[in-house]
Amino acid sequence: MYIIVYIPCGNREEAEKIAMAIVEEKLAACVNYFPINSIYRWQGKVETGEEYVLICKTAREKFTKLKKRVKQLHSYELPVILFWKFRAEREVLEWINESTESQADVEKDY
Repeated sequence: MYIIVYIPCGNREEAEKIAMAIVEEKLAACVNYFPINSIYRWQGKVETGEEYVLICKTAREKFTKLKKRVKQLHSYELPVILFWKFRAEREVLEWINESTESQADVEKDY
């Protein structure tokens, strides 16, 4: 199974640091990051803020290590780390396997 992992970060520098670490450590094949505006409830108050979000492409088997590494590097008291599974062309899935040294099964094309 292959997953997209969604991780908001406090600023660009933090996003780049986390992205670089998880790609270098082969926990994700690729990480995209971009600025977002967020409205959220935290400790009973509605807050707004500018963040950078990471979109990571990886194999499901890498999620536990990826999550642990992100928590080590993240500045938030409670980093949000969400994932959902996806399907893609065989070549994309093979690239993810090669880039992460994953043994995930490459299933049918989408």
